[in-house]
Amino acid sequence: MARYLVTGGAGYVGSHVVLTLLDAGHEVVVLDDLTTGHAGALQPGVPFVQASLADRKALDEAFASWKFDAVFHLAALSLVGDSMKEPLRYCRENLANSINLAEAAVKGGCLKYVLSSTAAVFGVPQEVPITEATPTVPVNPYGLSKLMMEQALAWAESAHGLRSACLRYFNAAGADPQGRAGEDHDPETHLIPRAILATLGKLPPLHVFGTDYDTPDGTAVRDYVHVMDLAAAHVAVLPRLDGGSVRYNLGNGRGYSVREVIAAVERVSGRKVPHENGPRRAGDPPVLVASSARMVAETGWRPRFPDLDSIVRTAWAWHAARPEGYGARRAA
Repeated sequence: MARYLVTGGAGYVGSHVVLTLLDAGHEVVVLDDLTTGHAGALQPGVPFVQASLADRKALDEAFASWKFDAVFHLAALSLVGDSMKEPLRYCRENLANSINLAEAAVKGGCLKYVLSSTAAVFGVPQEVPITEATPTVPVNPYGLSKLMMEQALAWAESAHGLRSACLRYFNAAGADPQGRAGEDHDPETHLIPRAILATLGKLPPLHVFGTDYDTPDGTAVRDYVHVMDLAAAHVAVLPRLDGGSVRYNLGNGRGYSVREVIAAVERVSGRKVPHENGPRRAGDPPVLVASSARMVAETGWRPRFPDLDSIVRTAWAWHAARPEGYGARRAA
């Protein structure tokens, strides 16, 4: 049994990482400032530190109070549009505060650091599927802030022996099949929950951005990976860190269009998804699909929920049971 620190453990992916670690018999400590996380996502009996990563004293106290075998860093800002409006805030939260955490980890003798990174580091890729060798050319401050942290961690390994795994997520989706956690953002920007919440009458009709892309049905294609598969990947990379730092793309390896997502929600729910078509959104590539071949080959990780209906089914179960999520939902 090991002990791990999960920052952002009250958030969407973080809460599922916590569940995965607990299910494997490990001890977990959660650190979250609850700015976007939810107290209702915290698991009973799990030690919780409510603090910002800007609070160096709180970080030092956490590493002094517990000896951690690794830190899973999932606390970050992640809205592309907001990052365009507040680039300095994104650099502060996603880079400066992540460096604070890395420094506290080194000081506390914890030399394994798993970073929640993003496909946004690739910008608008010229090749699909996207591999780890695809050039990283971020086109927004969110992607840039994550890429800069990846680069900082590479230097931290050279200088301090801090080994890192940078996991570049594509589109996280779904919920814990046991209903213990799910997706609850305010405002909600992700396609699958927006389609479900529109169907439940909790959000306005879904807006489809663009129907004239060069794709089979004219709508944009994205790679959706189940959140529990993402969580499992965090655990799967740990043995690799014994040999040094690693970088992996995490996706399903195939894409689904907006129309396919709408159809999946309708199949699973037995209801029509209210939606309206509109023009393309600036900066949206037609297709973003990952290759996770390196992750599969080097760790043995493989998605347990690879098909869209399985992903949507767990998301629907969560939202249908808790249409207000962890609390009152704001219309958007």
